[in-house]
Amino acid sequence: MSRAPASRIRPRRRTAAALVLLTSLALVSASPPALAADPAAGPAAATGPAATVEEQRLERAVPQEILRRSGFDEAGRDFARALRRAGSYREAERSAARHGARLWDRAVDRAQGRGPARGDLSHDDDRPLYWARLAMTRELRTWEPGFPLSASARARLLERLERSSRGQDSMDFPRGGGYRRIVMTGFDPFTLDRDIRISNPSGAAALALDGAWIRTAEGWARVETAVFPVRWRDFADGEVERTLSAQLPRADVFTTVSQGRAGRFDIERFNGAWRGGFPDNENLSSTGTVPVADPASQPQWTATTLPYKEIVAASTGRFPVYDNTAVTEIPAGGVAEVVRPDGPTPGSTARRGGGGDYLSNEIAYRATLLRDRLGLDIPGGHVHTPVLEFGDGNTTEVTDPDFVRNRLDIVAQVRAIITVAADGA
Repeated sequence: MSRAPASRIRPRRRTAAALVLLTSLALVSASPPALAADPAAGPAAATGPAATVEEQRLERAVPQEILRRSGFDEAGRDFARALRRAGSYREAERSAARHGARLWDRAVDRAQGRGPARGDLSHDDDRPLYWARLAMTRELRTWEPGFPLSASARARLLERLERSSRGQDSMDFPRGGGYRRIVMTGFDPFTLDRDIRISNPSGAAALALDGAWIRTAEGWARVETAVFPVRWRDFADGEVERTLSAQLPRADVFTTVSQGRAGRFDIERFNGAWRGGFPDNENLSSTGTVPVADPASQPQWTATTLPYKEIVAASTGRFPVYDNTAVTEIPAGGVAEVVRPDGPTPGSTARRGGGGDYLSNEIAYRATLLRDRLGLDIPGGHVHTPVLEFGDGNTTEVTDPDFVRNRLDIVAQVRAIITVAADGA
């Protein structure tokens, strides 16, 4: 077997990927739609610095247990101390970037078995990153510095912290050729008010595969990953395009990944330009056409270019993999929604892509639309993982052996699927 083109041990790298600024600015939405509060979210927050709905969940017992049992419970406190020492905006900005990058690297190292093990949660767990990030954003959001800080300046600091702690600004492929480049994205946990113990296997896969070298039939491939929030507003603000506009032109294949249906993987063939309004992690809803720049040229549908036939046919793991072609549309000239098992009909209006009408569908739509608007001829599309399930009878514990096994199996199968995709690149 030939050696990988670089060390399999991921080097520390913290230089932000150079963004294609003109392209990025042209592709992000200029006017995001209004977001509606979910009726269950309670009264609006008071004016002034205040924790968000996501950050307020930190006080519950489960997040605190996850942070404590992973050793990530000090991340928020360390960042708070750094902020107290910051005597200027520049110092605060450096702290946000440094602590965010450190959190991402630490989560990646833990998932990939590097560094000292802390706590008794399994290393593949994505939840410590999520909750530790929220502890840090809460500190920054409610911080009262000793110098003037406008709302817009605080928002820029929060964005810097978010991007660096999600791996969005560090998707750096090694220089040189002789290998294939794979871009992959995952998501935060979501539906936390239904079950706050939830983990997202797509986020776990992103941590496990960031910087990984994968041996394919055609040689080595390098994977670079990032994680995205489950928030409508971030997508409307162009976070996907800002992150991927510099990456897709360098990629040989890309996959957006999220948690989908129980007991199965799906390769989503078609993505629709429609938001269905299901509340996000802030308990906000958004219904309407997916907001992108240049809506006059916006298509109702985009399609995968992943080698779905080869992926479905391959032996990638214990879960079955399906080529999902079903969509929901309003046919041309019609007014009622119609389910189409074999994809959209000409001139129809999107209501649900194969991946639904939530942010899974939207990231797939945005990434494939970006591919098309950049004129790229590369395999790319969306992979839905099985729902990550706890063991039978576990309704209170934050982990169990079946839960860990299911997550490890899903992550391993994601790796196998993107290997097949890279073989077809």
